Amino acid sequence: MSLFTELTSSVNAVRPGRSAMPSFDILLIAFTAALVLFGLLMVYSASIALADGPRYEHYGRYYFVIRHSLFLLVGLLAMGFVLNIPMAIWQKLAIPLFVLGLILLLLVLIPGIGREVNGARRWITFGPLNLQPSEMMKIAVLLYAADYVVRKQDYMQTFVRGFLPMAVALMLVGGLVLVEPDLGAFIVIVAIALGVVFIGGINARLVGSLMSFLLVSFALLIWFSPWRRGRIFAYLDPWNPEHMYGSAYQLSHSLIALGRGEWFGVGLGASIEKLHYLPEAHTDFIVAVIGEELGVVGIVCLLLAFLVLIWRGFDIGRQAIAMDRVFSGLVAQGIALWLGVQVFINVGVVVGLLPTKGLTLPLISYGGSGVVMNLVAMALLLRVDFENRNLMRGKRT
Repeated sequence: MSLFTELTSSVNAVRPGRSAMPSFDILLIAFTAALVLFGLLMVYSASIALADGPRYEHYGRYYFVIRHSLFLLVGLLAMGFVLNIPMAIWQKLAIPLFVLGLILLLLVLIPGIGREVNGARRWITFGPLNLQPSEMMKIAVLLYAADYVVRKQDYMQTFVRGFLPMAVALMLVGGLVLVEPDLGAFIVIVAIALGVVFIGGINARLVGSLMSFLLVSFALLIWFSPWRRGRIFAYLDPWNPEHMYGSAYQLSHSLIALGRGEWFGVGLGASIEKLHYLPEAHTDFIVAVIGEELGVVGIVCLLLAFLVLIWRGFDIGRQAIAMDRVFSGLVAQGIALWLGVQVFINVGVVVGLLPTKGLTLPLISYGGSGVVMNLVAMALLLRVDFENRNLMRGKRT
């Protein structure tokens, strides 16, 4: 019996003497669907005026919302596929998927295979579709780190057999991602891996040492990269005329959008900044458009919705670990970490809390590989929860 049939047939089923418990987390599905639909609405609002400019004059007003809808459709089909695969199979696929992710990260750097946009080589083109390997690597490193903890459980407190192999794997991934370059994706990937192995019981001092090494590496990377150093200085003083029309252009217009929105916004569709003033309004800076049109209240509601998903992820993971399903539990909590870190970075950039970097808002921003991988992550979370509930009923997963 497929998972979809199981979900449909068991919603109202009640065993004698037991309380009704659906086979899936209704709250998780409801908030995921709400965020996806809200994202579709905001992508439409933020992108509809782009066709009036010379860069997108041949695209049409509905180009981005139609493509985003197609990406969502692909993501939903991927969800259906992922939902029907047991977590035991995903554990067996963890290492092969990680190796595949490394191969794709290598391929994207090869001229003629990798597609370059604005000096960054992050995409592999398959006809009308663009695959971003760094987005796939987030799923791959999540599964790999969870499987690593299970395999190395007896050595998690040691340096050579517990810490060093994961550190080498992260440095390998980090080197490939930074060459693209994609610093934002690298930070999320490292946060997922370190978070999972930390929850899994690795020596805290070793994790602290690795984090210190990474912070020093980031500092050196920024210091010896003029354009990254320029972004830091611009972020610290965005209203300086030298920065406002250069490195801080996006940030200054993002702050103007938020200022115009005040508490309740100027109204859905009434944003001025999206009219070619704020670059990437439908992708990295979509929160600025949300803040301008729906105000602080709209942003707070959005963050509360993400908090519900993060809470459910950690709670589902806790339940799985309590039932000795360590791999599944770490995957669930890794997904919660992924959402939390990426939302924090994206919103932090938009409000000027963090330096500007290219990172989308999960489930909301326009994007191909990103939104598909976000939906795949939510499917994995639903699968973990589904197996938890089956075990509570005494069923096999």
